[in-house]
Amino acid sequence: MELKKATRSQVKLRLNISAPSGAGKTYSALRMAKGLCGNWDKIAVIDTENESASLYSNLGSFNTLGLTAPFTPEKYIQAIEICENAGMEVIILDSTSHEWACILEENELLAQAKFRGNTWSAWSVTTPRHDRFVNKVLQSKSHIITCTRSKMETVMGDDKKVKKVGMKDQQREGWEYELTVSLNIDRDTHLCIPSKDRTNLFEGKNPFLITEDTGEQIKNWCEDGAVQKSGDAKLREATTLVELANVYKALPVAEQKEFMKLKDELKAKLSPAELKQVAA
Repeated sequence: MELKKATRSQVKLRLNISAPSGAGKTYSALRMAKGLCGNWDKIAVIDTENESASLYSNLGSFNTLGLTAPFTPEKYIQAIEICENAGMEVIILDSTSHEWACILEENELLAQAKFRGNTWSAWSVTTPRHDRFVNKVLQSKSHIITCTRSKMETVMGDDKKVKKVGMKDQQREGWEYELTVSLNIDRDTHLCIPSKDRTNLFEGKNPFLITEDTGEQIKNWCEDGAVQKSGDAKLREATTLVELANVYKALPVAEQKEFMKLKDELKAKLSPAELKQVAA
């Protein structure tokens, strides 16, 4: 254990745009992405909306990767990895609501098939699958912008009248709390307000239109921190087998898989050196 001063490292964006259908989620995400990385060729849209992102091809030469049903968490994870391996700096998931709808449907089918209709028991199987998708979003090497559909939520009042109580994301409860920023777009005005903002860039300000400037502001915030060493750099700095093992264990699971070969190579180099020290 080590007690140290709190510092903020340079980070990758994890931002959600929530809005009803037709409010401009895709268009807003693309403009933000352009401001975030400055290069259309480094932007990818993982599109579950029947290739609708291509309708905005006039904006620039961004990339698309179309997904088709069933929209399983595993498909999203594979698509993100394809984009990462292609060197994409910003990945837009449009939309993640399809993933959650798929999970709900598969949980119901699983409950009927294996758990005698008990959906709570079925979640023991489906929840880990969704969690792996969430972890992939959080641990990605790229900036991630997610789009979620929202719908008006209503309740029955004491007077037996239906009352509107606000918009609800079509994703797992608490989805926005996993992310750095969550913005809600109004369908009529196309202006947005934050429901969560760890950057403090937008909290308390008037509703605004998402543009390239929004992306540039967020980029500056992401880069205004201490440079975080990559996993391979941390491994190479290890001078003993114990230190190497501890560094490797502290890496995210995705990086452990990526740098397993490097770890073994470094381990082979360190072993003879430590044996010589013991002999001396």
